[in-house]
Amino acid sequence: MEPSSSPIGMKMDDSQPKLIQNWHKNGECPQGTIPIRRTQNHDLHRTFPSHWQGGQHYYPFGQELGDHEYAVVFERGSTYHGAHASFNVWNPNTEANEFSLSQIWLMSNVTTLNTIEAGWMVNPGRYLDNQTRFFIYWTRDNYQSTGCYDLGCPGFVQTNHKFAIGSTIKPVSTYKGKTFDISILIFKDNNTGNWWLQLQDVVLGYWPGSIFTGLADSSTLVEWGGEIINSRSAQHHTTTQMGSGHFPFERYGKSSFFYNLKVIDNSNTQKDPASLQPYVTNSACYDLHVEANKNTDLGTYFYYGGPGYSAKCP
Repeated sequence: MEPSSSPIGMKMDDSQPKLIQNWHKNGECPQGTIPIRRTQNHDLHRTFPSHWQGGQHYYPFGQELGDHEYAVVFERGSTYHGAHASFNVWNPNTEANEFSLSQIWLMSNVTTLNTIEAGWMVNPGRYLDNQTRFFIYWTRDNYQSTGCYDLGCPGFVQTNHKFAIGSTIKPVSTYKGKTFDISILIFKDNNTGNWWLQLQDVVLGYWPGSIFTGLADSSTLVEWGGEIINSRSAQHHTTTQMGSGHFPFERYGKSSFFYNLKVIDNSNTQKDPASLQPYVTNSACYDLHVEANKNTDLGTYFYYGGPGYSAKCP
Protein backbone atom coordinates (compact mmCIF):
# COMPACT_ATOMS: atom_id res chain seq x y z
CA MET A 1 0.00 0.00 0.00
CA GLU A 2 1.27 3.44 -0.94
CA PRO A 3 -0.05 6.99 -0.39
CA SER A 4 -2.40 8.18 -3.12
CA SER A 5 -0.88 11.67 -3.01
CA SER A 6 2.42 13.11 -1.86
CA PRO A 7 3.82 16.62 -1.30
CA ILE A 8 4.50 18.64 -4.44
CA GLY A 9 8.19 19.23 -5.07
CA MET A 10 9.42 17.11 -2.18
CA LYS A 11 12.64 15.27 -2.93
CA MET A 12 14.30 13.15 -0.28
CA ASP A 13 18.09 13.04 -0.19
CA ASP A 14 19.03 9.64 -1.63
CA SER A 15 22.75 10.36 -1.13
CA GLN A 16 22.51 9.55 2.58
CA PRO A 17 23.88 6.15 3.66
CA LYS A 18 21.46 3.30 4.12
CA LEU A 19 20.58 2.61 7.73
CA ILE A 20 21.98 -0.65 9.05
CA GLN A 21 19.62 -2.89 11.03
CA ASN A 22 21.32 -5.66 12.98
CA TRP A 23 18.40 -8.04 12.62
CA HIS A 24 19.03 -8.18 8.86
CA LYS A 25 22.03 -10.39 9.66
CA ASN A 26 19.50 -13.15 10.32
CA GLY A 27 17.43 -12.50 7.21
CA GLU A 28 14.50 -10.29 6.28
CA CYS A 29 10.74 -10.50 6.46
CA PRO A 30 8.93 -11.71 3.33
CA GLN A 31 6.47 -9.55 1.44
CA GLY A 32 3.12 -9.37 3.19
CA THR A 33 4.66 -9.40 6.68
CA ILE A 34 6.36 -6.76 8.82
CA PRO A 35 9.19 -6.90 11.37
CA ILE A 36 8.04 -6.40 14.97
CA ARG A 37 10.49 -5.83 17.79
CA ARG A 38 10.01 -8.44 20.51
CA THR A 39 7.81 -7.03 23.28
CA GLN A 40 9.25 -7.04 26.79
CA ASN A 41 7.25 -6.77 30.01
CA HIS A 42 8.50 -3.22 30.54
CA ASP A 43 7.01 -2.22 27.18
CA LEU A 44 3.54 -3.18 28.37
CA HIS A 45 3.96 -1.14 31.54
CA ARG A 46 5.01 1.91 29.55
CA THR A 47 2.36 1.93 26.86
CA PHE A 48 1.37 5.36 28.18
CA PRO A 49 4.69 6.89 29.28
CA SER A 50 4.62 7.77 32.97
CA HIS A 51 6.73 10.86 32.39
CA TRP A 52 4.03 12.21 30.07
CA GLN A 53 1.04 11.45 32.30
CA GLY A 54 -0.90 14.46 33.42
CA GLY A 55 0.05 16.60 30.44
CA GLN A 56 3.64 17.17 31.57
CA HIS A 57 4.88 17.29 28.00
CA TYR A 58 5.65 20.77 26.73
CA TYR A 59 3.97 22.40 23.81
CA PRO A 60 3.69 26.13 23.15
CA PHE A 61 0.19 26.61 24.57
CA GLY A 62 1.22 27.32 28.16
CA GLN A 63 1.34 23.71 29.35
CA GLU A 64 3.25 22.65 32.47
CA LEU A 65 6.89 21.73 31.87
CA GLY A 66 7.56 19.19 34.60
CA ASP A 67 11.03 17.64 34.34
CA HIS A 68 11.29 17.89 30.56
CA GLU A 69 13.86 20.20 29.01
CA TYR A 70 13.89 21.37 25.40
CA ALA A 71 15.89 23.03 22.70
CA VAL A 72 13.44 23.31 19.81
CA VAL A 73 12.08 25.57 17.12
CA PHE A 74 8.41 25.68 16.24
CA GLU A 75 6.16 27.06 13.51
CA ARG A 76 2.52 27.99 14.01
CA GLY A 77 -0.02 30.50 12.73
CA SER A 78 -1.42 28.41 9.89
CA THR A 79 -2.58 24.86 9.21
CA TYR A 80 -0.09 22.23 8.12
CA HIS A 81 -0.41 18.96 6.26
CA GLY A 82 3.09 17.74 6.98
CA ALA A 83 6.69 18.48 7.85
CA HIS A 84 10.20 17.41 6.91
CA ALA A 85 13.72 17.63 8.28
CA SER A 86 17.09 15.97 8.02
CA PHE A 87 19.15 15.71 11.20
CA ASN A 88 22.25 14.05 12.61
CA VAL A 89 22.05 10.79 14.54
CA TRP A 90 24.09 10.66 17.76
CA ASN A 91 24.38 8.42 20.79
CA PRO A 92 24.13 10.82 23.77
CA ASN A 93 25.00 9.63 27.26
CA THR A 94 21.74 9.10 29.11
CA GLU A 95 21.13 8.45 32.81
CA ALA A 96 18.95 5.56 33.96
CA ASN A 97 15.20 6.25 33.86
CA GLU A 98 15.73 9.24 31.57
CA PHE A 99 15.78 9.71 27.82
CA SER A 100 17.33 11.92 25.18
CA LEU A 101 15.59 12.35 21.84
CA SER A 102 15.62 14.39 18.66
CA GLN A 103 12.47 14.44 16.59
CA ILE A 104 9.73 16.14 14.59
CA TRP A 105 6.38 16.89 16.25
CA LEU A 106 3.12 17.56 14.37
CA MET A 107 0.46 18.83 16.78
CA SER A 108 -3.12 20.01 16.90
CA ASN A 109 -4.80 21.58 19.91
CA VAL A 110 -8.21 22.36 18.45
CA THR A 111 -9.98 20.25 21.08
CA THR A 112 -7.36 18.33 23.08
CA LEU A 113 -3.74 17.81 22.15
CA ASN A 114 -3.16 15.46 19.21
CA THR A 115 0.42 14.70 18.25
CA ILE A 116 2.44 12.65 15.79
CA GLU A 117 6.13 12.27 16.57
CA ALA A 118 9.08 10.57 14.87
CA GLY A 119 12.83 10.66 15.37
CA TRP A 120 15.64 8.96 17.24
CA MET A 121 15.92 8.27 20.95
CA VAL A 122 18.17 6.81 23.64
CA ASN A 123 15.88 5.48 26.36
CA PRO A 124 17.41 2.82 28.65
CA GLY A 125 14.26 2.56 30.74
CA ARG A 126 12.19 1.55 27.75
CA TYR A 127 14.60 -0.38 25.55
CA LEU A 128 16.91 -1.76 28.29
CA ASP A 129 20.05 -0.51 26.57
CA ASN A 130 21.80 2.74 25.65
CA GLN A 131 21.61 2.37 21.90
CA THR A 132 20.15 4.96 19.55
CA ARG A 133 16.82 3.84 18.10
CA PHE A 134 14.32 5.07 15.55
CA PHE A 135 10.95 5.58 17.22
CA ILE A 136 7.47 6.93 16.63
CA TYR A 137 4.73 8.11 18.99
CA TRP A 138 1.14 9.34 18.78
CA THR A 139 -1.67 10.47 21.07
CA ARG A 140 -5.03 12.18 20.65
CA ASP A 141 -5.72 13.16 24.28
CA ASN A 142 -2.60 14.93 25.56
CA TYR A 143 -0.75 11.72 26.50
CA GLN A 144 -3.51 10.63 28.88
CA SER A 145 -4.97 7.30 27.73
CA THR A 146 -4.43 6.98 23.98
CA GLY A 147 -1.35 6.42 21.88
CA CYS A 148 1.94 4.64 22.33
CA TYR A 149 5.51 4.27 21.20
CA ASP A 150 6.32 2.37 18.03
CA LEU A 151 3.84 -0.48 17.41
CA GLY A 152 2.88 -0.87 21.07
CA CYS A 153 -0.85 -0.36 20.45
CA PRO A 154 -3.28 -0.18 17.53
CA GLY A 155 -2.67 2.99 15.56
CA PHE A 156 0.27 3.13 13.18
CA VAL A 157 -0.13 0.79 10.21
CA GLN A 158 3.24 -0.39 8.93
CA THR A 159 3.35 -1.20 5.22
CA ASN A 160 7.09 -1.73 4.72
CA HIS A 161 8.59 -5.16 5.48
CA LYS A 162 12.27 -4.17 5.62
CA PHE A 163 12.47 -1.75 8.55
CA ALA A 164 11.75 -2.55 12.20
CA ILE A 165 10.33 0.44 14.06
CA GLY A 166 11.96 0.74 17.48
CA SER A 167 15.15 -0.86 16.20
CA THR A 168 18.68 0.51 16.53
CA ILE A 169 20.05 3.06 14.05
CA LYS A 170 23.56 2.58 12.73
CA PRO A 171 25.92 4.19 11.99
CA VAL A 172 25.83 7.15 14.39
CA SER A 173 27.83 10.38 14.25
CA THR A 174 31.10 10.84 16.13
CA TYR A 175 32.52 14.05 17.60
CA LYS A 176 35.07 15.57 15.19
CA GLY A 177 34.49 12.56 12.96
CA LYS A 178 31.91 11.52 10.39
CA THR A 179 28.32 12.64 10.75
CA PHE A 180 25.38 10.49 9.72
CA ASP A 181 21.90 11.85 9.12
CA ILE A 182 18.34 10.67 8.74
CA SER A 183 15.57 12.39 6.79
CA ILE A 184 12.00 12.17 8.03
CA LEU A 185 8.91 13.27 6.14
CA ILE A 186 5.42 13.13 7.63
CA PHE A 187 2.58 14.17 5.35
CA LYS A 188 -1.18 13.91 5.04
CA ASP A 189 -2.70 12.06 2.10
CA ASN A 190 -5.43 14.51 1.15
CA ASN A 191 -7.48 11.78 -0.52
CA THR A 192 -7.64 9.41 2.45
CA GLY A 193 -6.85 11.64 5.43
CA ASN A 194 -4.07 9.29 6.55
CA TRP A 195 -0.73 10.63 7.82
CA TRP A 196 2.19 8.89 6.08
CA LEU A 197 5.70 8.43 7.44
CA GLN A 198 8.77 8.33 5.21
CA LEU A 199 12.30 7.59 6.48
CA GLN A 200 15.10 8.38 4.02
CA ASP A 201 13.53 7.36 0.70
CA VAL A 202 11.36 4.58 2.18
CA VAL A 203 7.66 4.91 3.02
CA LEU A 204 7.14 2.99 6.28
CA GLY A 205 3.39 3.26 6.81
CA TYR A 206 0.68 5.58 8.10
CA TRP A 207 -1.41 6.75 11.02
CA PRO A 208 -5.10 6.55 10.00
CA GLY A 209 -6.78 9.93 10.17
CA SER A 210 -9.67 8.25 11.98
CA ILE A 211 -7.62 7.73 15.18
CA PHE A 212 -7.33 11.50 15.70
CA THR A 213 -9.62 14.40 16.52
CA GLY A 214 -7.80 17.64 15.66
CA LEU A 215 -5.26 15.91 13.42
CA ALA A 216 -8.10 14.36 11.48
CA ASP A 217 -8.12 17.76 9.77
CA SER A 218 -4.65 19.32 9.99
CA SER A 219 -1.77 20.25 12.26
CA THR A 220 -1.72 23.68 13.88
CA LEU A 221 1.89 23.52 15.09
CA VAL A 222 5.12 21.90 13.90
CA GLU A 223 8.16 21.49 16.12
CA TRP A 224 11.73 20.28 15.53
CA GLY A 225 14.53 19.71 18.04
CA GLY A 226 15.70 17.92 21.16
CA GLU A 227 14.14 16.88 24.46
CA ILE A 228 15.52 15.24 27.61
CA ILE A 229 14.26 14.18 31.03
CA ASN A 230 15.92 15.76 34.07
CA SER A 231 15.11 13.64 37.13
CA ARG A 232 17.83 15.20 39.35
CA SER A 233 18.45 11.75 40.83
CA ALA A 234 21.85 12.86 42.23
CA GLN A 235 20.34 16.07 43.65
CA HIS A 236 21.74 18.14 40.81
CA HIS A 237 20.93 18.62 37.14
CA THR A 238 21.12 15.44 35.09
CA THR A 239 24.23 14.56 33.08
CA THR A 240 21.99 13.30 30.27
CA GLN A 241 23.20 14.86 27.04
CA MET A 242 21.10 16.33 24.25
CA GLY A 243 22.10 15.82 20.62
CA SER A 244 25.86 15.42 20.36
CA GLY A 245 26.32 16.50 23.98
CA HIS A 246 27.97 19.73 22.84
CA PHE A 247 26.67 23.28 22.58
CA PRO A 248 25.59 24.84 19.27
CA PHE A 249 28.54 27.24 19.06
CA GLU A 250 30.89 24.33 18.26
CA ARG A 251 29.05 23.94 14.95
CA TYR A 252 29.54 21.38 12.18
CA GLY A 253 31.13 18.06 13.07
CA LYS A 254 30.80 18.76 16.79
CA SER A 255 27.31 20.15 17.37
CA SER A 256 24.14 18.37 16.33
CA PHE A 257 21.86 20.09 13.84
CA PHE A 258 18.61 19.93 11.87
CA TYR A 259 18.51 21.12 8.26
CA ASN A 260 16.19 21.43 5.26
CA LEU A 261 13.22 22.19 7.51
CA LYS A 262 9.99 22.22 5.52
CA VAL A 263 6.28 22.44 6.20
CA ILE A 264 3.55 21.13 3.89
CA ASP A 265 0.60 23.48 3.37
CA ASN A 266 -3.03 22.53 2.72
CA SER A 267 -2.42 22.54 -1.04
CA ASN A 268 0.14 19.77 -0.47
CA THR A 269 3.05 22.05 -1.36
CA GLN A 270 6.32 22.11 0.57
CA LYS A 271 7.43 25.48 1.92
CA ASP A 272 10.17 26.90 4.09
CA PRO A 273 8.94 27.77 7.60
CA ALA A 274 7.72 31.37 7.54
CA SER A 275 8.25 32.39 11.17
CA LEU A 276 10.32 29.93 13.18
CA GLN A 277 10.38 30.61 16.90
CA PRO A 278 13.02 29.10 19.20
CA TYR A 279 12.21 27.67 22.60
CA VAL A 280 14.98 26.73 25.06
CA THR A 281 14.20 25.61 28.61
CA ASN A 282 17.62 26.29 30.14
CA SER A 283 20.37 27.62 27.87
CA ALA A 284 23.05 26.94 30.49
CA CYS A 285 22.39 23.22 30.03
CA TYR A 286 21.20 22.91 26.43
CA ASP A 287 21.00 25.63 23.82
CA LEU A 288 19.97 26.32 20.24
CA HIS A 289 21.05 28.65 17.45
CA VAL A 290 19.09 29.23 14.23
CA GLU A 291 21.32 30.20 11.32
CA ALA A 292 20.30 33.57 9.89
CA ASN A 293 21.46 32.87 6.33
CA LYS A 294 19.95 29.95 4.49
CA ASN A 295 22.59 27.72 2.98
CA THR A 296 21.62 26.52 -0.49
CA ASP A 297 22.33 22.91 0.46
CA LEU A 298 21.12 23.01 4.07
CA GLY A 299 18.07 25.25 3.60
CA THR A 300 16.62 26.38 6.93
CA TYR A 301 18.82 24.90 9.66
CA PHE A 302 19.80 25.17 13.30
CA TYR A 303 22.33 23.78 15.76
CA TYR A 304 21.18 22.55 19.17
CA GLY A 305 22.15 20.44 22.19
CA GLY A 306 24.40 20.43 25.22
CA PRO A 307 26.04 18.38 27.97
CA GLY A 308 23.64 18.87 30.86
CA TYR A 309 25.22 19.12 34.32
CA SER A 310 28.21 21.45 34.71
CA ALA A 311 29.36 24.36 36.87
CA LYS A 312 27.05 26.59 34.82
CA CYS A 313 24.24 24.03 34.91
CA PRO A 314 24.11 22.96 38.59
